[in-house]
Amino acid sequence: MLSQKEIKKFEDTVLAPYAMKSYNSRGRVYKEEEHPYRSVYQRDRDRIIHSAAFRRLEYKTQVFVNHEGDYYRTRLTHTLEVAQIARTIASALGLNVDLTEAVALAHDLGHTPFGHSGEEALNELMCGHGGFSHNRQSLRVVDVLEERYPDFPGLNLTWEVREGIAKHCSAFDKAAKISELAPKEMPTLEAQIVDIADEIAYDNHDLDDGLASGLIKERDLQKLAIWNNIYRQIDTKYAKIESNTRKYLIIRALINVQVTDLLRESEKKISRVKPASSGEIKKLDKKLISFSPEMLELRRPLRKFLMRDLYHHYRVVRMSNKAKRFIEQLFKVYVDSPQGLPVKIQKRITKDGLRRAVCDYIAGMTDRYALDEYKKLFDPYEKV
Repeated sequence: MLSQKEIKKFEDTVLAPYAMKSYNSRGRVYKEEEHPYRSVYQRDRDRIIHSAAFRRLEYKTQVFVNHEGDYYRTRLTHTLEVAQIARTIASALGLNVDLTEAVALAHDLGHTPFGHSGEEALNELMCGHGGFSHNRQSLRVVDVLEERYPDFPGLNLTWEVREGIAKHCSAFDKAAKISELAPKEMPTLEAQIVDIADEIAYDNHDLDDGLASGLIKERDLQKLAIWNNIYRQIDTKYAKIESNTRKYLIIRALINVQVTDLLRESEKKISRVKPASSGEIKKLDKKLISFSPEMLELRRPLRKFLMRDLYHHYRVVRMSNKAKRFIEQLFKVYVDSPQGLPVKIQKRITKDGLRRAVCDYIAGMTDRYALDEYKKLFDPYEKV
């Protein structure tokens, strides 16, 4: 059984000098004794996995709402894919895999039902009352809303995991500026990895889901160099392959080529800077984890294609608009008649205010729960 002393020795021996070592953590808001054989980041990871918010990700959707079919990705499957990609990158670069995984597993805990349309709806409804972003909400979940321990609210995660959640930034996410989490400092390399892993997972599983749904066609993707290059290689090697298997091989290869490029480019940048510690990473003015210019150029048309042909497809727009209406009407009913809220939520009104309590309640719903609530409140023949 590894002791804390042996965990320290392992990290000093195996991890790169610029990796975030668990024994250098800035600690937790509420002091706790160290675990005898788990590092602080391993404990954080385990607390996140056992949280109610993590379990609810199973029925929170990405692009396709829950009742469109059970093949499509959910927030949970997306989160697991991000964690898998992020772990691979962190391990290859000699960084702290446990910290990377903890940030990856927590990065979407605050997401609403119905994907980004739910987030947009809540942000509009909370205009003038603090607004809403899922980054801030993820931090709120782990700091306040999870109720699992008698000695403190939330999960009492380490400073570095909380920083990684707050500073998470991608094409769909804006970093939250939280004063206590040093907003002017660069995030750890481990957190930077999660940002890119999120984008890689998003792009590739949305391609998979888009093709499965029929909303996008493979013939259109063949106009994109990043897809067509791999398509031709696989078609040459497997001339009579079944179309679904070919699609799987292409998407697998797409992930691999992007991760490989990311590793090579990040290693170049790290070797130029030669950081001697994780503290030096924090003082830089640019992130070191990134794609090469060539890969960025290849990815750009793919992302434009997804935006135009999938995210703005008329069926997806209809789903999004319908989802927004669900949330807007639920929010109005709860605000107009807070006595109809569960007792647990009513108790939060005094501390957090009515709108924030309602916002927390809706943000924590799964797609199915929100739809069931809608039926109970608006269908006269549905039991409440």
